[in-house]
Amino acid sequence: MARFVTGPRALASGLPHVRNRLASKRVCYDSPVRVQVLFFGILKDVLGRSSDSLVLPEDARLADVFDHYAATEPRLRELAASIVLARNQEFAPVETVLADGDEVAFLPPVSGGSGRYSHSIEESGNFFALTRAPIDTKWIADRILRGDDGALVDFEGVVRNNTKGRRTRYLDYECYEPMAIKLMASIGRELAGTYPIGRIAMVHRLGRLLIGEASVAVIVTAPHRKPAFEAALEGINRLKRLVPIWKKEYFADGEVWVDGEWDDSVIGK
Repeated sequence: MARFVTGPRALASGLPHVRNRLASKRVCYDSPVRVQVLFFGILKDVLGRSSDSLVLPEDARLADVFDHYAATEPRLRELAASIVLARNQEFAPVETVLADGDEVAFLPPVSGGSGRYSHSIEESGNFFALTRAPIDTKWIADRILRGDDGALVDFEGVVRNNTKGRRTRYLDYECYEPMAIKLMASIGRELAGTYPIGRIAMVHRLGRLLIGEASVAVIVTAPHRKPAFEAALEGINRLKRLVPIWKKEYFADGEVWVDGEWDDSVIGK
């Protein structure tokens, strides 16, 4: 159970005894657990920071971390139904017990380094990467195409100039990079085992993107066109629902983090 709205014992009651014992970092514990806490997307704005360090008692759980911050930021509890937690770059239920040195991430609903790629994984000819440079789909396609492929499908998501009638100036993308790249590879691995395709590549761009620029590319090669199309469509759909990437849209009259929605397999943990 990863969404807090369904955790009555841990969250609906507010765990006041937990808030009391975690309210001050000056409390001394016999066996303290020190964790690094990361905030992404709109949660950075709500908390007013992108990271924090927290000292907890040895029996602390993820729910305790949430209650610690919700005690001082009531809006966090208002958003609880759509927040997912991760421990050490893996989705985790709120009852997960923490260990000293853990990394905890607060993840709002997804919206969709050095060199060209800040993070990349290549396995069995498949390619997955995050980049802050323009996505070179021709280079990627040449990398995964083989002689026995009869089809190549290249899906690209591009930045449009409006949202519901509001003129868009540009977008900013950010993500939980170590976790995102592992999930992209996991999605690609599953698709390669499900569809009769040759290879698959998934690349997402981060940072500021202007109108018309590609934010994401899913490229699939296969002996035949039907599975290539199907795998590419399933690939972009899963990426947008599962991978912790967020976008902020900038308009002439303001800015907003784009609302998204977690996949049921995530919020059901």
